[in-house]
Amino acid sequence: MHKGARGADREFAVQMLRDQLGHKVWPLHRLDRATSGVLLFALDADTAAAVGRQIMAREVRKRYLAVARGYTRPAGRIEYPLSTGDHRGDQPACTDYVRRSTLELPLPIGRYATARYSLLSVYPKTGRTHQIRRHFKHIFHPLIGDTTYGEGRHNRLFREYFGCRRLLLHGVELELVHPWLGEILRLQAPLTGSFRSIEEQFTGRGLQ
Repeated sequence: MHKGARGADREFAVQMLRDQLGHKVWPLHRLDRATSGVLLFALDADTAAAVGRQIMAREVRKRYLAVARGYTRPAGRIEYPLSTGDHRGDQPACTDYVRRSTLELPLPIGRYATARYSLLSVYPKTGRTHQIRRHFKHIFHPLIGDTTYGEGRHNRLFREYFGCRRLLLHGVELELVHPWLGEILRLQAPLTGSFRSIEEQFTGRGLQ
């Protein structure tokens, strides 16, 4: 999102958008470096503060798409405190999810004859660092393509079988109240590329 003390990134969303618009911008939320999807910025400090109050009050609704290892429950809530890496220690964290579809590949992996996966809609209720990825690792359904919290064998399978080299986590929708108009603002980012092709495998529209 922006230049920080950690990481070796040389491109930052804040700087890129500022240069495109010729105007200062305020980032209103963040995505992990490997996550795609909706990003929201404000063009002035008052708007940024107004939306920030909605975010702090947990009134902004976020929906992600994700692919996880194994068959998850049809729906669930993950309530598991996460460390923040600072003096605050573990903080409450909550993630809801709904399983949209499943996929079984006729490929042996480990001690199993086939490989099973879940396509999920994910609704984080809090905004801890790497929350979705850490929560699904906690329930033993790590996300595919996650090189930090995931499982290498399944990541390799998706690279070799689908040509997919990315984290399968995408911020598909962001919903909030427009701070000045009072109307619902719903922003969406459709899937593209390899993630779109994999979603079509789950929904039966892709080539087998």
